[in-house]
Amino acid sequence: MATFQMTLDDDLKETADRLFKNLGLDTETAIRIFLKACIARDGIPFAVKHYKMPDDLEEAIRDVRTGKNLYGPFDTAEEAVASMLED
Repeated sequence: MATFQMTLDDDLKETADRLFKNLGLDTETAIRIFLKACIARDGIPFAVKHYKMPDDLEEAIRDVRTGKNLYGPFDTAEEAVASMLED
């Protein structure tokens, strides 16, 4: 038998322990299941991909960072809503 040791953030460990306990498992067993699933599938047993932000959201973030296409500031919420309803 081999010993496997790793360092985790305390919150991550506590949250994972709680989750696995609710599933009737301990964390060690859950990790063992994950490793066996990786071996059985000859890879990670779920899709691993980059998150692609929608183009319009990327554009909005760029606008905020560069100060383009911004309206306001508004003195009241009503003014902000009225501005959104224009067009």
